[in-house]
Amino acid sequence: MTFLVCITFGAVSLVSDTASAWKNDIAREVTIQIRPEDGINMQEALIKAQEIASGMKGISSVTIIDEEETARLLEPWLGTGLSLDDLPVPRLLSVKLETGERPDFEELRRQLVSAIPNSSLDDHQAWADRLTTMAGATVLIGVAIMALVMSATILTVVFATKGAMSSNQHIVEVLHFVGARDNYVANQFQHHFLMLGLKGGTIGGILAILVFLVIGYWTGQNIATPEGDQITALFGTFSVGLTGYAGTVVIVILVAFLTALTSRKTVFNHLRALERN
Repeated sequence: MTFLVCITFGAVSLVSDTASAWKNDIAREVTIQIRPEDGINMQEALIKAQEIASGMKGISSVTIIDEEETARLLEPWLGTGLSLDDLPVPRLLSVKLETGERPDFEELRRQLVSAIPNSSLDDHQAWADRLTTMAGATVLIGVAIMALVMSATILTVVFATKGAMSSNQHIVEVLHFVGARDNYVANQFQHHFLMLGLKGGTIGGILAILVFLVIGYWTGQNIATPEGDQITALFGTFSVGLTGYAGTVVIVILVAFLTALTSRKTVFNHLRALERN
């Protein structure tokens, strides 16, 4: 159970951190696109768009994405050896924003369309909104999974405690009726299940950490392959970071605490029922 919770927590932490990094990257850059049309000089249009954007307040740099880089962007879909002269491929300009500044995108868009009618400005707001929604949904799903696993853990401990008490029923009854305090009886079971919780939680936590380390090592070794590049593009270096490892330790302690607390509560309920009977 600890292993499942740690894996879920690490995955949620990874996706959340990656989505946050994506959103920060998107917020620092916008894109100008110029669509090819008959009679337009693409190079002149690119230079004109660069001049317009460079004159706006809050923009640090404007870079024209050359034909070679544009071809590389299209390689996953159109293959290598692509000639942009053979296809009506739009050209792009990458616009970097100054830190903490937000230019007047409406004014920039108006100037671009006025000077270059077949141009458009993408501030990536739609992508940022989708990333925020996706990250929030992922966190909620992860929390729900962890809650379900924790609930299953509590139920497992309840049944295990009842089984242990059933096998020691006569001893519990003798201790109870000769005057042993409920705390004394409950402490015996609590200590036993606390040790079990710590052992099981530690094993599950270590296994989860090993899984993250192995996957991180694999992505590092395959960083130059197509599969590795796709994983790196989605999740970075696939490192859960300090938060993930610290969360694993916290989960191990929490599982042990819940195990001990659940067993104690189950024993008290049993002793109260015994007294009523």
